[in-house]
Amino acid sequence: MRMQIIRFKSMLILFFAVLTLSSGQENNKQNPDPLRFKNEIDAFIQWDAKNSYPPDAVLFAGSSSIRMWRTHQAFPQYPVINRGFGGSVTADLIYFYEDVIKKYHARVIVLYVGDNDIAVGKSIDAVIIDYKKLVALIKKDNPNCKLIYLPIKPSISRWTLWRKMNEVNKRIKEFNESDDNLFYLDTATPMIGDKGTPQRDLFIEDGLHLNAEGYALWNSLLEPLLKKCY
Repeated sequence: MRMQIIRFKSMLILFFAVLTLSSGQENNKQNPDPLRFKNEIDAFIQWDAKNSYPPDAVLFAGSSSIRMWRTHQAFPQYPVINRGFGGSVTADLIYFYEDVIKKYHARVIVLYVGDNDIAVGKSIDAVIIDYKKLVALIKKDNPNCKLIYLPIKPSISRWTLWRKMNEVNKRIKEFNESDDNLFYLDTATPMIGDKGTPQRDLFIEDGLHLNAEGYALWNSLLEPLLKKCY
């Protein structure tokens, strides 16, 4: 009987190991090639080689919603670094972590990721796994850093994906609530209009990226929390 129990436990362990490996392989297959951003990352590296970056910075990292944000103008009272690169998924930030996050040893990180992850077909679970991997790296190298996560925005062009995106937001919010250095700033709900759909006047023509009014909304929401964290 004891041998049967041992065999069963061994088979169970093997099953979950194979399942985890399979899940990881599936997750990797869904990730676009990070080297598609080589030119953008090289440009960051070259800029840093020629210019000194500020200590105790507020680092804005993530995809095009970060890249297109005029963060220096929006928050002139802080030493701001913007390392957004358009089209990136969370795995890209992990791949280029040394060059776009770690080296700056920021006091506060404002992070926007997950939007493109869902758009390229990644599962909710896969996005959460990648997010937790990124957070673990940051906490290991910069344990006192405050991280502010901006949830995936409800956009016109990706409205059909909103159920999945909002579930990612909910799960990240729950995860962040377990750590005093992790914050979740709800910039998503104020973007929903009276009809329960994204407010069109917050977006440029593509229905995906924010216009000046959209960023003004984000600025007003972020400023109080940024002041608290910094």
